[in-house]
Amino acid sequence: METIIALSSGGLPSGVAVLRLSGPAALEILAGFGISKPKPRYATFCTLKDDQDRPLDEVVVLYFPAPHSFTGEDVIELQCHGSQAVVQTILRIATAHKDVRLAMPGEFSQRAFENGKMDLTEIEGLGDLLDAKTESQRELAISRMRGGLSQNVEQWRGNIIDLLAEVEARLDFSDEGDVDDSLPPAFQHDLNRLIQSVEQGLSGFESGQIIKDGFKVALVGRPNVGKSTLLNALSQTDRAIVTDIPGTTRDVIEVDIDIGGQLFSFFDTAGIRQTDDVIELEGITRSYKAIERANLVIELVDSTNGAEMVYPLADWVIRTKHDLVENQGKDSRETLSISATTGEGMDALLSKLTDLVDHHMDSRETTLISHQRDRSALEDALSHLRAASDFTKPLEFIAEDLRQATLPLSRLIGLVDAEDILDRLFAGFCIGK
Repeated sequence: METIIALSSGGLPSGVAVLRLSGPAALEILAGFGISKPKPRYATFCTLKDDQDRPLDEVVVLYFPAPHSFTGEDVIELQCHGSQAVVQTILRIATAHKDVRLAMPGEFSQRAFENGKMDLTEIEGLGDLLDAKTESQRELAISRMRGGLSQNVEQWRGNIIDLLAEVEARLDFSDEGDVDDSLPPAFQHDLNRLIQSVEQGLSGFESGQIIKDGFKVALVGRPNVGKSTLLNALSQTDRAIVTDIPGTTRDVIEVDIDIGGQLFSFFDTAGIRQTDDVIELEGITRSYKAIERANLVIELVDSTNGAEMVYPLADWVIRTKHDLVENQGKDSRETLSISATTGEGMDALLSKLTDLVDHHMDSRETTLISHQRDRSALEDALSHLRAASDFTKPLEFIAEDLRQATLPLSRLIGLVDAEDILDRLFAGFCIGK
């Protein structure tokens, strides 16, 4: 087993840099810097020596002996000054040792998985935590990382195995008088209760996905109704170009905004109108594709010119440039009047957006179901559980349905067929994680 090393903190230069080593040669590498074995889990102040026994840096060392470490191996963390020269020298001297190399992206986490310190959903939760932009994403990710989903999956899987044991007992010992050929009355009740539990977990997927990937809002309307102006006001940036020339926005501009701890993804779309401009037509086509992806479609209407709406299927209507007119028209849909220039109506818009997301949210722990992989696994397991509830079939068929129901749950937490998923997952991790 090779020992790996990597910079686990941010870019250099910095006030402090953290380097992490994991593997059987971790203590040997530390000794090469002139530091004897430190007391486990105690911060130790030391002076690192280079390969010519000269002072290299003053550092804080932490030692986590196997198996009680993040990776399950001997782990050393060096907190040094965030100097490019210091870090590069440490890496050079460490990797000069036999069987020591730089870590690959996500390799520390992969070793944690391989050594049974974390399962696959917990690793995904760690990745989600590293990517979290909002408070709600952080809460969802840390719950997954700490085993919230794994506990549910293990319980479902254990319940299926218990039911399977009941069936197998009747198949294996049907010729013995002390085992009844028919399933006990509680079997159907337990199976139905299990199906309901998995269904409840699956029902939280929409809420979990909204938290993880953001609530998607498409801003649509005719050219020059203020879509880009509104986007810039919401994001407090000049992300979108704003001019008086119709058709300025040719492509969909997506901007992520944290509103009250919830991630919103706003799509500023090309103005919808009749045009012969090939590029503008492509932009309008992409606008309709953004509409298909959106959780909420808002049509913006210019209050100053009385133009008709172009997308009657929009969920909300916003009448823009409210500061320039006195009388507003009526619409049966949810309608707001705003001025992105003066800020009038903006607080009401933000309040309505957060209220809408709160209405979509599921306050139960079922929101742990947030990845498409989760959804596919639960749907697959449910189909086999429902098939097993057909008691007109021979017991052999029911047993096979139950066996098949365990497989997607086992894949979900990485007990089987984890290699391809691991490769995709760790490719998105940073080197030092």
